[in-house]
Amino acid sequence: MPHPPLPSTQSAVFAVEAMAARHGREVRAVHDIGRDQTYAGLVGDGGGELDAIPHEALLEISGPPALTVRLFAAHEDAVVGVEGIDFDVPRDSVPAFLHSVWSGLVRIRTRTFPPSSTLIVTVPGEDAYREHIGIHDLTPWLAGLVR
Repeated sequence: MPHPPLPSTQSAVFAVEAMAARHGREVRAVHDIGRDQTYAGLVGDGGGELDAIPHEALLEISGPPALTVRLFAAHEDAVVGVEGIDFDVPRDSVPAFLHSVWSGLVRIRTRTFPPSSTLIVTVPGEDAYREHIGIHDLTPWLAGLVR
């Protein structure tokens, strides 16, 4: 299922804030704007003109679960942290990813041999997002997902 395009950091921030509001969550945003504040400021522009002012943001969303969203100026992906486990998510899919977390489409798959645990977030219409969980990464919220 295609998601509405989020071509800028600010459009992604607005979309995350709207999704969080739908789920009764508050968002705290920290913005880094300008070449001297963002990663883009560390990379030379090769003498070319500046197309836009770089804008990056870190969003912390009230929970449980503890959620963070890092949006970058020069990338089409965002990093979404779920209880400290980071997922690379296309910027356009971040609101749907968050909706899936809040809707309970999250599970942990465990294997006995070789021992491992994987946090899985299912976003309808997309492949599931999977990240390895270390034994020390289990928080009370994550432990509640283990079956």
